[in-house]
Amino acid sequence: MPYNLLSQPIRKYIRDKRWEQLRPIQSAAIRRIMNSNDNFILASRTASGKTEAAFLPILSKVDFREAGIQVLYISPLIALINDQFKRVEELCAYLDVRVTKWHGEANKSAKENSVKHPEGIMLITPESLEAMFVHKPENIRLLFSGLKYVVIDEIHAFIGTDRGIQLKSILNRLQEIKKSHFSMIGLSATIGDYTEAKSFTGDSEHTTVLLDKTAKEIKPLFRYFKNDALELPLELIKDLYLESINSKMLIFPNTRAQTEEIAVKLRKIAERVGGHAHYFSHHASVHKEVREFIESFAKQSEQKPFAIACTSTLELGIDIGSVDKVAQIDATNSVASLIQRVGRSGRKEGQQSNLLLYATNPWELLQSMACWELYKEGIIDPPDVLDKPYDLFVHQLLSIVKEKSGIQETVFRKQLKQNAAFTSITPSETDEIILHLLQNDLLERIGSEVILGIKGERIVNGKDFYTVFKSESGFKVTNGGNTIGEVPFSPLIMEGENIFLAASIWKITSVDMKGGKISVIQAKDGKRPIFYGNAAPVHSIIREKMLRILLEDDAPEYLDEAGTEELYKLRETFAVFHLNGSRERPLLLKESRCELYTFTGTKINRALACLLNMSGIKNGISETKSVIETEESAAYLRSVWKKLPELMPELDDSLTEMLRDRPGMIGFSKWGHLLPEKYQVMLLKKRYYDFDGAIEFVRSTQLKEPDDLLS
Repeated sequence: MPYNLLSQPIRKYIRDKRWEQLRPIQSAAIRRIMNSNDNFILASRTASGKTEAAFLPILSKVDFREAGIQVLYISPLIALINDQFKRVEELCAYLDVRVTKWHGEANKSAKENSVKHPEGIMLITPESLEAMFVHKPENIRLLFSGLKYVVIDEIHAFIGTDRGIQLKSILNRLQEIKKSHFSMIGLSATIGDYTEAKSFTGDSEHTTVLLDKTAKEIKPLFRYFKNDALELPLELIKDLYLESINSKMLIFPNTRAQTEEIAVKLRKIAERVGGHAHYFSHHASVHKEVREFIESFAKQSEQKPFAIACTSTLELGIDIGSVDKVAQIDATNSVASLIQRVGRSGRKEGQQSNLLLYATNPWELLQSMACWELYKEGIIDPPDVLDKPYDLFVHQLLSIVKEKSGIQETVFRKQLKQNAAFTSITPSETDEIILHLLQNDLLERIGSEVILGIKGERIVNGKDFYTVFKSESGFKVTNGGNTIGEVPFSPLIMEGENIFLAASIWKITSVDMKGGKISVIQAKDGKRPIFYGNAAPVHSIIREKMLRILLEDDAPEYLDEAGTEELYKLRETFAVFHLNGSRERPLLLKESRCELYTFTGTKINRALACLLNMSGIKNGISETKSVIETEESAAYLRSVWKKLPELMPELDDSLTEMLRDRPGMIGFSKWGHLLPEKYQVMLLKKRYYDFDGAIEFVRSTQLKEPDDLLS
């Protein structure tokens, strides 16, 4: 029995908590972790007890009397660390084991005490680990030389991302200073590619996925409110209000602007009709103290209803207590995101999850349906894994040189070659990149050693070196000396304009461009506020599912009457193409332009548009519809289409010219500008575009016009 494998203090903790039984993932994890030093990925739905599944056996197994931090918990969010700290600290109190938070906002004296007397468990972000490697490498050895376990929470948030590559590299560097091997435990509710999850540990052969397939009942309702305006339809807002009157509710739009719009309008309705006042907005631009207040209110609100309009800040596992409903406004960009969001409701045992999916145009409706149907089929869009992350390679290369305060070049190259995050980067590529850094004062060679050059020192000592994701720079917004939050830089930001922020509408009274500050007062003139936000890429499997739904006959029961009607209208529009399979794509001549509905992923669409431009066909992408528009005739587009693969030999030269004309094209990569031009082009080809996928798409796809049947 798994319970009997646990230590006596941990068994007492379970008894005191009055658990009737262990959850499935907990039983499986206890059996395996207690009897093996291998790595494990614990995959189980939200609120299934994954954190305890990892810590119950680890705390029973590890001897915390040994010197040094024994367990390192890594999280993608500071807020998640603060939340988990309370749970882990309560559990560790039964063993008298110290738990330390280590991030930029954590207590300084507690961190200093941990360095003086390293022991117990530490909760940390990848960025704080990076900072320690760069500025206090002696602390790395002091703290972690006896490390036994690394627990990576929300591991899916790292896989296929820049932060994931950074973390993979850091863990590899951490393993190098260890006296003995440490084991890794990854936790996630939404993993689409278990092979990639296993490889994240750097040792797939000794990594096992423990998958809990216990399903949670989800009640979905799709509601359609057609909208052609910038703001959301009033009827949709009213419907949200009715759903929120007596419920605890999270509302997920896809932009911060809509988050603010929803919170403001729901609060105004409540004020008008005498409803409750617990309407909030929660996103990265809202000040940290305001976000923490909202989280605390939600968690402690046992009987009071509330509604929080939020972005991905509440998508991950921050504990805000039990939520009755989750509403999604228009389609998520991924199945994984939908799963994370719906998992926030019905967290108590025996409760069902209630999901409201609102759509405001036919294509958002179709994409929402595709994500939901894929979820029901157990299909999650796979992560976008980069085989050769040259930009992260440069970042970690500079970090290693700083950590070592200069390093023998032979040792340096060996360490880079053995780093699990960069195994695909060849020695000759390493030579070229190092030479470029030497030539540009990022590195300097002294005898047989490599040290940081003048530019390299400046970069590594910069305050934003620890992060590999691009922070959205913006204006700090203040009212009467109090900080409200931030809004992104925009040419629309000017005195006299209104903005949404922190569930209120504010009028801009002054703009300090140099200082990046905006002063505001409460707006009372009814002027339309500024909107801002960018859409995320969509994977091909979602778009292909959208096409399959269009080719079906029946409408699912979860659609309301308006949604069903809109679906049939969309099917009727495409029925004239008589599409017979997944390899045919509609080509429509509409007024003076030609529209090609690709039903493929964002990166492939970008690559197709680029190749068409190279062939002389000017075009634009309407990404929501997955359509490429051009003013050329359908016949001419057809003649060029099959010749697009012939342009591939010219691609590098074309992209090089584009980069020279528009250096900002590499702006999606924080550290890409440090690379030689050749590698910037290679990064552009793989990160922003998918040319391999585009060529395969061209070769396998038939363009079909409505009159094809007549020819």
